[in-house]
Amino acid sequence: MAASKKNTPDFFAESPLDPVESATGYPRRQGREGRPNSSAIAHTKKPTKAAAKKKAGFYLSTDILNRFTLKFHELKLAGVAVDNKSTLLELALCYALDDLDKGSQSRVLKKLLD
Repeated sequence: MAASKKNTPDFFAESPLDPVESATGYPRRQGREGRPNSSAIAHTKKPTKAAAKKKAGFYLSTDILNRFTLKFHELKLAGVAVDNKSTLLELALCYALDDLDKGSQSRVLKKLLD
């Protein structure tokens, strides 16, 4: 005789519990066309002017890369609100470019000319 059929849950049925909300603790927001946003925590961030971003590929010496990574983790441990390494690198690059704009007074330019 065949065993009784198992009563498995229907994962696609409408349920009052949302798995994303249950896992993250954040309610899903409805995006365009009524679809949920891909980011469950998007609503917690303050709206900012989004800059277009593009992945850049550069070669860095391992010493500089290790120093950068160490500094990033030191800042995180110190409680500095740095989101990620890209944010830190962007800020550092902005400072370097601003310094280059100073012309002959630029510390970066002096280092390049040495």
